[in-house]
Amino acid sequence: MSIPQISEFTIRRHANAKSFQRGEAYYEAGAVNTVTLRGDLLQADVVGSEAKPYHVNLSFDRSGLTSANCTCAYNFDGWCKHIVATMLVCARNPENIEKRPTLEELLNSLDYLQTQKLLQDLVKEDPPLIEVIDRHVSWMTNPTDRQTTTKPLLYITIDPAPFRRQVRQILKDTVRYFEEGCEEDPIGEELLSVVQTAVDFSERGEGKNAIAILEAITSTCVENWDDVAEYGAENDELIEELNNAWCEAILSAELTPEEKVDIQINLEAWQDEWNVDFGMIMEALRQGWDYPPLVQVLQGNITERGAWEEDVPDYADDLALIRLKILERQERYQEYLYLAEAEGQTQQYLTMLGRLGRVEEAIDAAQTQMNSMEEAFALAKTLSVQGALQQALSIAQSGLNLPGKCRYELGIWTSDLAIELGDSEAALLAIKAAFQVKPSFFDYQKMAELAGENWESVKTDLLRIIRTVSGGGTESAKVDIFLHEGLIDDAIAIASELSSYNSELIHRVMDAAIPHNPSWVIANARCRAEKIIDAGKAEYYYYAVEWLKKARNAYLESGNKADWLSYRQNLMQTHARKRKLMGMFQQRDMQ
Repeated sequence: MSIPQISEFTIRRHANAKSFQRGEAYYEAGAVNTVTLRGDLLQADVVGSEAKPYHVNLSFDRSGLTSANCTCAYNFDGWCKHIVATMLVCARNPENIEKRPTLEELLNSLDYLQTQKLLQDLVKEDPPLIEVIDRHVSWMTNPTDRQTTTKPLLYITIDPAPFRRQVRQILKDTVRYFEEGCEEDPIGEELLSVVQTAVDFSERGEGKNAIAILEAITSTCVENWDDVAEYGAENDELIEELNNAWCEAILSAELTPEEKVDIQINLEAWQDEWNVDFGMIMEALRQGWDYPPLVQVLQGNITERGAWEEDVPDYADDLALIRLKILERQERYQEYLYLAEAEGQTQQYLTMLGRLGRVEEAIDAAQTQMNSMEEAFALAKTLSVQGALQQALSIAQSGLNLPGKCRYELGIWTSDLAIELGDSEAALLAIKAAFQVKPSFFDYQKMAELAGENWESVKTDLLRIIRTVSGGGTESAKVDIFLHEGLIDDAIAIASELSSYNSELIHRVMDAAIPHNPSWVIANARCRAEKIIDAGKAEYYYYAVEWLKKARNAYLESGNKADWLSYRQNLMQTHARKRKLMGMFQQRDMQ
């Protein structure tokens, strides 16, 4: 399988301006190496600030990229610079990608004895791997218990012991990490991965197996949690996922009254000992699918109370979403629609209508039920998949006028769709709506293309927007635009308020400001440099010198070389004992 075509347009959409700029620098420096393609997985090692390269994974299918992740610690907006660098290799130098066999192809090339030896060698290299193999062998080799019902279901009795061992090991490792001084809590991701195993069983219709796994996870956590709680480990996220996983497992299994009682007794004991709330699980266990108000809803008898007999609990939406997930899996689409409508799950209701091809019905319902841009975005994407592009555009445009938190993503998506449909005016309005919440130089240039002869009036409005928009992360876009338009004073106003942490951005403004306002460059650069020098921390002298180079350039550009030499001499006399700094002052570009 070859990788799908990846454009720089796509890369810029998924990365902020700083990440793209740094990623491109990494790409040009040749930091991306050992790029390999195995089926639908592309991997690359990217040399970074650490001794060990960062590892990038890109997954895709025939429709395009499905996921991108990196082992670096970046957790800000969009892709990190390592992913950007790797994507640029895909876009610009696809011939450098080495195609390698998939795991399936590799295993198919081995006979029985070779496969055994491979596993033995891998366990020698990584002894804990034996526990993973043990778990999977248990799942694959235990006998099958078939029960005949109206719809035959397959139950596989699995051994929960490997899961208990795995959870205990995760908790032990967590204690060790904390004792070694690690500040990050490593427990969450690993435990959630074990919980996901139970969810996977539920999604295959094997609810009882899922319950067995969840019992092992929950009981082991309760028994051993005090060990990690001493170090401040928190369980909020884990409890939320356990609540969801337990409910899905219970509602996916056919339980006898005796089994329900046993589960309830365990849950009550666990929540008391662990001091957590398993109320949603208890309610799912009590209701099942035979709860009278729920039965009425699933038959299409919808009232104001929805699927509840008494007061609606706080977790009602979460439980409804779990039920909808199961109904969809079982292809009970009309019951899905009834429940979504009754429980106010508008996004699920509208998108299911669209997915079922009931486009006009979805659009009619949207006129009265759609209340957020998230709902509009979901429906618009569903309609576009159905080929109803004009209707999708109309819904998306309506969504931009609704409350919500995805205005940028919706605006960009709407603009792209409008361009595909040849509607430049709609494309411009949509990208402008996105620009209002997240300005970027890339989108600014895109609007210049779309506006054509109307650009001057559009530009005036956009400049007004970026002068008034606030919030972290917008400074780079503002500076890019102001410098592009020659509005140096506006760029200076932004740079003056930035901390020296943003030195790269401030340097750009200073370079542009030297011919325009050298006195600002001199004053600002001297202030930043002197603060570092006066602190006497030699490891930061390099940055002080970089600021002084900007001041020097401004002095020289304004014809004040004598003033620069006088200032430099005064600094050298004042800080003569700082040998490292004096050595840097001897450089040619500091004369």
